[in-house]
Amino acid sequence: MSVRIRLTRMGNRNNPFYRIVVANSANSNKGKAIEFLGTYDPKGDGRTVLKKERYDYWLGVGAIPSDTVRSLIGRAIDHSSTVHAPVAATEEAPVAEETVEAAAAE
Repeated sequence: MSVRIRLTRMGNRNNPFYRIVVANSANSNKGKAIEFLGTYDPKGDGRTVLKKERYDYWLGVGAIPSDTVRSLIGRAIDHSSTVHAPVAATEEAPVAEETVEAAAAE
């Protein structure tokens, strides 16, 4: 039994939404997945979000992507490398302390 990277259909009737998952090839399309790798929304904006590091890992250990997943990978947004910038300290914190001290003095 081989491991496949494929789509599973989610969403409502006439509103499809797909998850990109790693699953055993013997499982059905609605069966249990090993790992969740990303999403594909054909109706919304056609955007594909993917954890590329995990996708590369599964390819390295021998997982076989379906034809549809292989075609979606080229336009995927790399979700795993998104780094949030740290929030800089603002000048408002000392002002807040001064108002607390003024309120306590009254």
